[in-house]
Amino acid sequence: MEPLHGPIKDYAWGSRSALAELQGRPVPSATPEAELWLGAHPCAPAAVERAGRRVALTEVLAAEPVDWLGQPVLERFGTRLPFLLKVLAAAAPLSLQAHPDAEQARAGYAVEQARIGGHRNYVDPFHKPELLVALGPMEALCGFRDPDASARALAALGVPQLRPVLAALAAGPTGLAEAVRRLLEWPMAERAGLVAAARAAGGPDADLVSRLADAYPADPGVLVALLLNRVRLAPGEAIWMPAGNLHAYLEGTGVEVMAASDNVLRGGLTPKHVDVAELLRVLRFEVLDRPVVPPREVADGVVTWPVPVDDFALHRVTVGDRRREVTLAVPGPRVVLCTAGRITVTDGVASVALEPGRAAVGRAAGGVLTVTGEGETYIASTGLV
Repeated sequence: MEPLHGPIKDYAWGSRSALAELQGRPVPSATPEAELWLGAHPCAPAAVERAGRRVALTEVLAAEPVDWLGQPVLERFGTRLPFLLKVLAAAAPLSLQAHPDAEQARAGYAVEQARIGGHRNYVDPFHKPELLVALGPMEALCGFRDPDASARALAALGVPQLRPVLAALAAGPTGLAEAVRRLLEWPMAERAGLVAAARAAGGPDADLVSRLADAYPADPGVLVALLLNRVRLAPGEAIWMPAGNLHAYLEGTGVEVMAASDNVLRGGLTPKHVDVAELLRVLRFEVLDRPVVPPREVADGVVTWPVPVDDFALHRVTVGDRRREVTLAVPGPRVVLCTAGRITVTDGVASVALEPGRAAVGRAAGGVLTVTGEGETYIASTGLV
């Protein structure tokens, strides 16, 4: 194991306290701090120390791929770390977004590689399914809810302009695509009036509408939000976002693990680039009945959240008075993040002591992980067995 130093992304929606408090730094931070990246994605690779200087993990993996990644990972994913671990800290809503599946990502990346100029939707050729585990109370919009519930929410606003959208939703799941398309393609000159009318209506979703309209008063994404499941996560609960699922994290701090990609297609609620046509092309217009994934205990002091991909797996290990040592056998390279207390992690080769907000990385050639001390840690690995 070796200490791993991750960069922090300062997106505008980030918190000025969550990551600083986690890492024991002064609060408030100088800028919003949105995401701590702990991986080897070329957009923002973490680093290890070599001869007194920090070296990007991408360089380390390239120099010793077999030792670090292991033969099964090399055969399945090539010479790259297939997962990316993050801490996400949202003080304001993120954009309405979705991620492409593997085939869409490969095709989109190839098209944009061959094109000269223009904005890029696809910065790499990989899919980006993701799992977010709440560290504290979190709120998110994730996946389409039952169209009947969406229709009731929009009808309660009493906005006559929404009648075509309500007619589309009356068709059930088959009408979702038309309802979303109508809202996201709303005429530019009429958007501010639509959002203002929805905001003035009050009703059961008034707090969400007002909250989003405060930041985006002329964005029809404020209404699209009412088509999604609104989820409040307790610590330890998770949401699983496969390819094509529309979502937006609203507020809170969580540990996020995903396939190592930065492909994001946005439809609104953001000052960043929006590509409605491409978003509509990759969206899966299906109802997500159970967006919340509870933790599953797999051993004393160890829980996981099973996902149907092999790019990554995530475990939480808790040690303390009753249980001072936990061992965990996970394959391939490992990234370990301490979120509470003081722990030491060893892989049979070397040990690293970690405090909250600090991380370590271990190579595939290492052995079974042993966590000791008193605290909580998240361990990301591949999902290969």
